[in-house]
Amino acid sequence: MELRHLQHFVAVAEDRHFTRAAERLMVSQSGLSASVRALERDLRAPLFVRTTRSVTLTEAGRALLVEAERVLAQVRAAHEAVAAVQGVLRGTLALGTEQCIAGVDVARLLARFRRGHPDVEIRLRQAGSGALAEEVAAGRLDLAFAVRTGDGGEQLRSVALTSEPMTVLCRPSHPLARAGTVTPEDLGGEAFVDFHPDWGPRRTTDAVFAGAGVRRTVPLEVSDVHSLLELVQEGLGIAVVPRHFGSKREAAGLVSLPVKGAAVYETVAVLPPEEATSPAARALMGLLTGDTEDGSGAA
Repeated sequence: MELRHLQHFVAVAEDRHFTRAAERLMVSQSGLSASVRALERDLRAPLFVRTTRSVTLTEAGRALLVEAERVLAQVRAAHEAVAAVQGVLRGTLALGTEQCIAGVDVARLLARFRRGHPDVEIRLRQAGSGALAEEVAAGRLDLAFAVRTGDGGEQLRSVALTSEPMTVLCRPSHPLARAGTVTPEDLGGEAFVDFHPDWGPRRTTDAVFAGAGVRRTVPLEVSDVHSLLELVQEGLGIAVVPRHFGSKREAAGLVSLPVKGAAVYETVAVLPPEEATSPAARALMGLLTGDTEDGSGAA
């Protein structure tokens, strides 16, 4: 088994197409097909189901993809580590983040990183916390800024960024607006605006209501903060969100109510084990924490 075979396999798995993968890798399609066949012979298992219109992974292919991505990430980290010892940081920084994450100004942090390390290519992906944790564990991301989820087990480390309470946002004309502090029981009959179930604020809110044994209805599900606030402004529902959402321009005029007994919204940097953390991720964490090395520690 050769590294190039794994690289070719992963490219086909990502593109679900031999021709597109060959173009991206700048190799001939026949050479790419031969490389994948050699890997299949070595493993004694078919990795793809091929038809005239599609390429899909077999069960063996899905199992290999997880390990292949991890191996390639470790190889990349090894190359970057040697370059870092030689005094030059090169390669790629693959970062994931939730929207409007508390505790870090992602744009400003990446700008500082680019000024200090112009030879490093920055890749950024937004997703929910669960998906981000999975991507870090699989080696597809070097690190992620997310909400603490407990996903990843021993495969991941987390560095605390900040924590804050969850609050209810509603219009001043809403019956709850003068309630002061509310409980999950007070909110059981309300219509909610909320995020996709994998996003950190939604996970935190779901945990609050599940813990209280209160069922709630989420008829309006969005994937960005601004849409959520606009829908609440129009009186189409209320929202339970991290406290800092209430300071956004789109939240002007809304009433913010503390939720009694609500879970804390805690944001973290999610990283692989120390030995698998790339030099680029160490450098970014060093900027974030002010340390001269990687600035990371278990939390």
